[in-house]
Amino acid sequence: MRNKILSFALLAFIAIFAVAAYNSFAQAAPVAQSASSEPLRTLNINGHGEVTLTPDIAYIYVGVHSENEVASDAVAENNDLAQAVIDALKAAGVKAEDISTTNFSLWFSQNYDVNGQPTDGKYVVDNTVYITVRDLEQLGDILGTAIDAGANTVNGISFDVSDKEAALAEAREKAVDDARAQAEELADLAEVELGDIQSISMYGGFPTPIYGGKGGGGYAADASLSVPITPGQFVVTMDVSIVYVIE
Repeated sequence: MRNKILSFALLAFIAIFAVAAYNSFAQAAPVAQSASSEPLRTLNINGHGEVTLTPDIAYIYVGVHSENEVASDAVAENNDLAQAVIDALKAAGVKAEDISTTNFSLWFSQNYDVNGQPTDGKYVVDNTVYITVRDLEQLGDILGTAIDAGANTVNGISFDVSDKEAALAEAREKAVDDARAQAEELADLAEVELGDIQSISMYGGFPTPIYGGKGGGGYAADASLSVPITPGQFVVTMDVSIVYVIE
């Protein structure tokens, strides 16, 4: 009988301990949940940086346009003129690897009368080469040389910067400094403290001309003098988005 009483007492004690432990956990759980669900305070700021560059390389399309009633004659005439242009460019200092053919086309141009009936026609040949000019001081002379040699189409002059890595690095630094300065100013105005950076993203980095040079187009006339060319300038821009923790 005594053993049974002890057993009942032990079971009662275990039950009371279990209920007390459960109640303690139930009371603590909402506090922990409330603390973990508190939203993280952040400050999202954008920074901008830009660097101005002067182009040091140019790309131009120079071509020869020929027309003849006989296809073979049109091609032969075009070939002679195109070769003369290429030889003149090389003599002017353009390297062979900086001259590449980008288009050669032969097509028949049909003429029609007022009634829409076909009349005569001619074969048209176009040969276009893509030229990289690495010395912009010689660009005008090179264009003049090509035209004097027989080129009668000049299109799509564009400028670029051969090495942009240093400018990109400087633009990134300026963008981050700009974002940090804004964040510190806002934190000071709001009377809060900036914490660690939670995230950072970057975009941009493509050179954009501030103002472009003047290019030619279509047929070219006499150009015994150097063609005036203005390369202008480029601006490299970089933007960052940084999220700071507010303490």
